[in-house]
Amino acid sequence: MTMIKGITVILVDKISDGVDPFGTHIYRDAEIPVDNVLVTPSTTDDMVNQLNLTGKKAVYTLAIPKGDEHDWEDKEVRFFGQTWRTFGFVTQGIERLIPLDWNKKVMVERYE
Repeated sequence: MTMIKGITVILVDKISDGVDPFGTHIYRDAEIPVDNVLVTPSTTDDMVNQLNLTGKKAVYTLAIPKGDEHDWEDKEVRFFGQTWRTFGFVTQGIERLIPLDWNKKVMVERYE
């Protein structure tokens, strides 16, 4: 029985929707609900390190459930009634060595 439960986060991904007359792909936004995502405030150390390295302020860290195969790098996400943008690489642990339901994490910044 799991005592910790995440929320549903909307991942906005770009889906190819054809080709224009110049041969360039046309993309549309697809909203993908992802259940059981943990949302935690980023630590002060994470905020300072990311600000120094990338110039972006990490506000939250998302813990992604095991088995999720979506691409989370540089994507728009929606939760808490606001829009956010992931940045940096997705950190992933070895699934069978982690006892809980989450094995990936990614940081998000506020996105207007």
